[in-house]
Amino acid sequence: MADTLKFHSIYLNESESDMREVVFVQKNEQKWKNFENNKDGSPDEIAENFIELTDDLAYSRTFYADSATTRYLNAVTSKFYLNIYKNKKESKNRFVTFWKYELPLTLATHRKQLLYSFLLFMIGMSIGVLSAAKDETFVRLILGDTYVNQTIANIEKGDPMAIYKSQGQADMFMGITINNIKVSFMAFVAGVLFSLGTAWILFSNGVMLGAFQFFFYQKGLLLTSVLSIWIHGTLEISAIILAGCAGLVMGNSILFPKTYSRLESFKQGARNGLKIVIGLVPVFIMAGFLESFITRYTQMPMALSLFIILASLSFVIYYFIIYPYRLTKPLNAVQD
Repeated sequence: MADTLKFHSIYLNESESDMREVVFVQKNEQKWKNFENNKDGSPDEIAENFIELTDDLAYSRTFYADSATTRYLNAVTSKFYLNIYKNKKESKNRFVTFWKYELPLTLATHRKQLLYSFLLFMIGMSIGVLSAAKDETFVRLILGDTYVNQTIANIEKGDPMAIYKSQGQADMFMGITINNIKVSFMAFVAGVLFSLGTAWILFSNGVMLGAFQFFFYQKGLLLTSVLSIWIHGTLEISAIILAGCAGLVMGNSILFPKTYSRLESFKQGARNGLKIVIGLVPVFIMAGFLESFITRYTQMPMALSLFIILASLSFVIYYFIIYPYRLTKPLNAVQD
């Protein structure tokens, strides 16, 4: 990275402002390089280095806002912020550190990819709804004749959600959980295809959900389906979107390496994406549990169904969106 700064300083225009930046880089280049290469010092030393970096970043953002120097300092400061948390007392417990700091900080760094993942899924869902509304055969094409015919038969018997009672609870739990984890890893690994593979998985799953919900809407059972299916679907769909985020993180690291070599950028993107996917495993396990043991009770009170759905949604929004933002608020203030 220091070499990048050298290259940048050589080709700066010879204006007074640019010359000041050259001096600024030359004066601090070795210090920044030492900071990058020495991240395992005492907590106090790391904190002091972090303060120096934030001061330099604030100066650079004031006078050279769009320069490579500012981008470089922003990247180094972000890494130091994460390293400070790793050196807290909680670092003695790797499990606690991962869930309390490492995963949320990774998500905070990749908010845009999470937004893109959500939008891709919603676009697919919208197309699924519109296609099912315009073409009566579309639902069968997407969901399959067997599923549609069985569900219609269940509706005629007065139990539209009976399909969730058709298998033993333990076997259903294992099968669903393993399949959901498999889907999340596929969404992640597909990101290696320059994010296109992940985008397709998000889009196609969105189309399927849109067609699925419109099918029940046509039958006058939209509310019934929502109160049953989204008991587990809230966590399951959220986790698929987050897995898509992980895939986009890896794919975009190949497409947009920034100041890193493409290989180094890919390694970082793959590592960060994998953290997100690993963090989703407990979510998929809980979703599998709810689908296998709770969703089958289709006659449960509406209040209880809504409680489970809203509690799941609140957890997802807080832990994966609000908490990461709050955790990085001090760093956001420095960058702003």
